Amino acid sequence: MVIKILEPEDALIYREIRLEALKSVPEAFSSSYEEEKEYSLETFENRLNFEHFFTFGAFVEDELAGVVTLILETKPKTKHRANVVAMYVYPDKRKCGIGRILMTEAIKKAKDIKEIEQVYLTVTSSNLPAKNLYHSIGFKTYGIDNRGLKIEDTYFDDELMVLVL
Repeated sequence: MVIKILEPEDALIYREIRLEALKSVPEAFSSSYEEEKEYSLETFENRLNFEHFFTFGAFVEDELAGVVTLILETKPKTKHRANVVAMYVYPDKRKCGIGRILMTEAIKKAKDIKEIEQVYLTVTSSNLPAKNLYHSIGFKTYGIDNRGLKIEDTYFDDELMVLVL
């Protein structure tokens, strides 16, 4: 397995995994498949070109198997923070440690940036495998956003987590 930070030339495969993620587990993301399927390839290229975004891709046999994005805060009062978002591993690649490796790389990157003191993430409360992974890495729950997402007539609670570096 190879882990690398995705670049604008990876936009096509990034778009593919992103849309798959939004379509297959809509409750895990605040964005929706319906909105992002309309985005141009350039939009995805731009996402991979922001200087304060780092999207890590896990490649198994030269195919993208999973992604996670680390976003650095840019405002002076919050520059000590980073956020992990958009974590997804294709279902047929799960349970082989890809998610843990992606998270480890994102956290390593955060630790390499001297200003970053803590990393935040949000996970759907009912997503036990993801919550177990995050807890095992050291993330602690600091709150629940009750009914944080609404998809049609169904609400989902979000668990707010932090890792102090």
